[in-house]
Amino acid sequence: MRRIYEPETLLEAEMLLSMLGNEGIQAHLSGRHLVGGVGELPALGLLGLLVADEQAERARSLIGAYNAALVLPADEPDSYPGTLLC
Repeated sequence: MRRIYEPETLLEAEMLLSMLGNEGIQAHLSGRHLVGGVGELPALGLLGLLVADEQAERARSLIGAYNAALVLPADEPDSYPGTLLC
């Protein structure tokens, strides 16, 4: 297993786990149970997405494409610019 990404939040981590799973990549989230210790533990670097070595490049590519995606102007609500409607 190889650590390929450090999500900023548990919400981002869960969403990326789901996305990778939908693409046939089995991923594991390390540090999920440490999030409750923020304040006593360092705030950054607690979470990590791990995948099998042979799937690491594809998983990094998918996460990179996700991070590079832009909000379409027609999908932005007027009250919250920069937010996607789901």
